[in-house]
Amino acid sequence: MSDQIRVFKFGGSSLRDAENVKNVASILKRYANEKIFIVVSAMGKTTNALETVVEAHANQTGKAFELLEEVKRSHYQLAAELFPENHDVFNTINDSFVEIEWVIEEEPHENYDYSYDQIVSVGELVSSRIVHAYLNEVDLPTQWLDARDVILTDDIFREGWVQWKETQQRADQVAKPMLEKEGFIITQGFIGSTTENFTTTLGREGSDYTAAIFSFCLDAVDMSIWKDVPGVLTADPRIFDNVVKLDRLSYKEAIEMTYYGAKVIHPKTIKPLQNKSIPLFVKSFIDPEASGTFISSEVEDNYPAMVAVERDQALMLISTRDFSFVAEHHMSFLFREIANRRLQVNLMQNTAISFAVCVNDIDDKVDQFADSIKDAFKVIIDRNLELITVRHYTPEVLESLKRGKIVLVEERTKNTVQMVVKHVPVIRRKANVPTDLR
Repeated sequence: MSDQIRVFKFGGSSLRDAENVKNVASILKRYANEKIFIVVSAMGKTTNALETVVEAHANQTGKAFELLEEVKRSHYQLAAELFPENHDVFNTINDSFVEIEWVIEEEPHENYDYSYDQIVSVGELVSSRIVHAYLNEVDLPTQWLDARDVILTDDIFREGWVQWKETQQRADQVAKPMLEKEGFIITQGFIGSTTENFTTTLGREGSDYTAAIFSFCLDAVDMSIWKDVPGVLTADPRIFDNVVKLDRLSYKEAIEMTYYGAKVIHPKTIKPLQNKSIPLFVKSFIDPEASGTFISSEVEDNYPAMVAVERDQALMLISTRDFSFVAEHHMSFLFREIANRRLQVNLMQNTAISFAVCVNDIDDKVDQFADSIKDAFKVIIDRNLELITVRHYTPEVLESLKRGKIVLVEERTKNTVQMVVKHVPVIRRKANVPTDLR
């Protein structure tokens, strides 16, 4: 067995049902003689389902337990298709969900984000328990690791920031000794813990980032993200036709595209890999033999036009109430409030008398921000917008993307155009990507 460590991440779509779990096992059998560190997401749409439990509990609708039962039932059903009756895994699943029951039996916590992390994190814990049990069931010896024992974050719930020094120390103490044994190791994406041992999450879709954290801390030889697409594409195939796969990407280009909203990789994933020159593969779990996309430093920067679309955007137009210029001390205050609420700024533009900022419209964070500055600033909020980012744009591509839309804000640099747009109310159709994207 090779001593080199490879990190594999499997997302929710690759684990959405029993057949897909079996497919993951068949992929891993190809690597039975290698040291594979596996990171898994919650199964299918479990995170979305658990979010409804959080909302029901916070709003005291009386439906939290009923919604949780649906989530439990789907996991028991999936497990029943993988394991014989009375297998120990059923008790393990039950024990994991009891953690949620303890939370929703109590009055809602004053901090919604705290409750969110304690409840939604169970999706990854259950998923990893099921996959762990199944891999051992099919003679692929696998150890289970609680990611919270390694990844330490600050105490900002739902957007925990990794404390790298302590996380490296924990990886050395907890994870590395496990690598001395034969077989695989499996852990959970998305989650960490505070110094007080409260569960935190790393931000939505954060399992890619978890895999990168472990890749960095364990000095992995490479990392692979297994997706339901053939690799990194020039645009989202759910929105555009005629997209093509990029065979190779530089770290720099991957960072740019994920920052601007490309969904195939979590935005924080690339930097830890780049810091140690760890190559990243984006591969298809549908076609495991295919080459996928290779991301590293040793790639020439020569690309076609690439499009990323971020939906559910809010554009805030901020101006002073005393009609004074928006000066440096104003900006300092605004950015401090933005940071306090972990708002993700996707675009900003300022004039002498106003400041426009486009952010992800998640929960009530935008309203909280507007409320926190209302004494000094007037805020106009435009919602249900899209942010379209085009890397390596051409005039033809931009013209095509603007059709049927009102452009509210536009920013251009040498290689990138960003547009905050509102759709003209017409029947939506799947767009045809211009030939420049092919």
